[in-house]
Amino acid sequence: MRTTAAGRRARRTLAGAGVAVALLAGALSGCQSGGSPDRGERGAQSGPRWNTAPTSVAAAGDSITRGFDACSVLADCPEVSWATGNDPAVRSLASRLLGEAAVPERSWNFAVTGSRMADLPAQLTAAAAHKPDLVTVMVGSNDACRPTASSMTPVADFRSGFERALAQLRAASPASQVYVSSVPDLQRLWEQGKDLPMVRQVWKLGICQSMLADPLSLATGATARREQVRARVVEYNEVLREVCGKDPLCRYDGGAVFQYPFAAEQLSRWDWFHPGKDGQARLAELAHRQVTAAEPPR
Repeated sequence: MRTTAAGRRARRTLAGAGVAVALLAGALSGCQSGGSPDRGERGAQSGPRWNTAPTSVAAAGDSITRGFDACSVLADCPEVSWATGNDPAVRSLASRLLGEAAVPERSWNFAVTGSRMADLPAQLTAAAAHKPDLVTVMVGSNDACRPTASSMTPVADFRSGFERALAQLRAASPASQVYVSSVPDLQRLWEQGKDLPMVRQVWKLGICQSMLADPLSLATGATARREQVRARVVEYNEVLREVCGKDPLCRYDGGAVFQYPFAAEQLSRWDWFHPGKDGQARLAELAHRQVTAAEPPR
């Protein structure tokens, strides 16, 4: 049977259309089944994501997290701790996240009164043994609160201690999230108590002398000393932000605790320095807001 010119042209047109359809189908299939652009996008999104509803909490830090002087003079009171306490007046971070009934079994407090950054690695190692969903860190006040401003922890040592602590936690419990509180503004605490005679007498017992010594003095040396301590706290907080920012499962509070306007009613009635129950409740509220937020603070 002879083929006409028109028939040959028709077949060539259909064949060309079939190739085009096949190429288009292949391109669509490649995009939908994992072509290189999509793999790259998914790869960027496949890193660890922050869990806003952790089911276990371990706390590390110093006297603030131990509730020191919040219930009685010169004594820890962990039941009112902002991080893991079970006092209903405080509603700790753990109780807000887990429910009060689960706090005793699903939270642990490894903070030690008097601790500095150098003590954090051992605390995080102990916390890692429980493989907690969340670890809270509040440390640095004692690095700035020294007998003299010259004896404050050097910033380089503060940084290396924090880096070592996080590295040890990651080695032992890679999936644990870390919430890092900023160091409080110690100068604000001085401002809240310096004009009260009874408070000044208490401070003479040796509380944070780098900031609180000679509380009424406005001499150049005293003013410069307080400014030096505050500047060191700012530097510590920058270290916390930078080091935490390198870990995808670490969330710094964005300076929330440092910036919080603590007033006398939030302070201990025994030393006017540590948080009282009301202050612990404010810390718990700040932490819960940060931990449960979809995005970290900017």
